[in-house]
Amino acid sequence: MAEIQHLEATATTGDITDVLVRDGAVILDNVMGSDELDRLKAELSPYLAQSVYGQDEFTGFKTQRIGALIARSEACGDVALHPLMLASARQYLKDFCDDIQLHFTSAVAIAPGESAQILHRDRGIWGGYLPRKVEPLFSTIWALTPFTRDNGATQVVPGSHHWEKDRYPEPHEIAYAEMNAGSVLCYTGTVLHGGGANVTADEVRTGVFMHYALGWLRQEENQYLSCPPHHASKLSPELRALIGYAKGGYVLGFYSNPDDDSMKYESVSPEHLFSERIERFGAIEGAEHVVSSSMK
Repeated sequence: MAEIQHLEATATTGDITDVLVRDGAVILDNVMGSDELDRLKAELSPYLAQSVYGQDEFTGFKTQRIGALIARSEACGDVALHPLMLASARQYLKDFCDDIQLHFTSAVAIAPGESAQILHRDRGIWGGYLPRKVEPLFSTIWALTPFTRDNGATQVVPGSHHWEKDRYPEPHEIAYAEMNAGSVLCYTGTVLHGGGANVTADEVRTGVFMHYALGWLRQEENQYLSCPPHHASKLSPELRALIGYAKGGYVLGFYSNPDDDSMKYESVSPEHLFSERIERFGAIEGAEHVVSSSMK
C-alpha cells in the first residue's frame, strides 16, 4: 500500500517542497489548534447545515461543497493567508510566475454512503493546454474532522505527477490522506487524487480547500463574483491582493471605472477601488520588463 509522507508542523518550506517534488503530496500534522478549528467550524456551520449536495458522480451525490469562503468566513481568510502555506506555494511555483493567487476555496463534507471520486489531475480544468512541464497549482486541504480511509480520506497516488498522462494506478499505488483534525494535506495540480468513499454509518468527513495557482492563469473560482467589491472592502489589503484585487504586473489586471465621468480612474490598479495608493505587495516591474519578457 502506498503512503503519503507526514511532516511535523514545524517543517520548513524547503521540507515541504522537497517532498512535493518527489511525491506530489505531503501531510503536515496538527498545524491548527483547537481554537482555530472551533472558529472555522462555527463560521461554516450555517452553510454546512443546508442540504445542498453535488449533482453528478464527480461532485458527489452525498457530498456538500460550499464556496465563496473568503466572503463568508473571516477564519477562512486567515487560513488562506497561512504564512507557511503561502511561502511554500510561492517557493514551489516560483519557476513559472512572478507571484501566486488564491485559485479556489471550498468547504467539502463527505457524508456516509458517498462513493469514491474518480482519480483526476486538477490541472485538467485548463483543458490540457498547459505544457506538462509547467506546474500550475499548490493545493491544500485542511482537516476540520479526522480523515480516515473509512470516512472518505482523500485518495492520492504518490509520484503520479511524474507519470505519462495516460497511466492509471494499480490499487496498491493509491494512498489515503489519513490525518488528524487540524492537519493539512498539500498536493500539486499534476498528482492523481480524488475524494475517498465514506463507508461509515455516521461520520461526516469535512475539510477546507485552499488552492493557489500561478498568478497569470484564470482562477477556477471567480473571486470577483464570489467576493465582490462590497465584500472585498472588508478584507485586509494582503488578502484582497491574493484573491485578485491587485495588478499582477505592469499592466496585468488593470481596470477602468465605467461610471467615472471625470476619467480619473483609467487603466488603474484595482486597489483604487478601496482608496489605496500602493499598487500591490512587492515591486512591480515596469514597461521594460514587459517588453523583455515578450522576447523570450
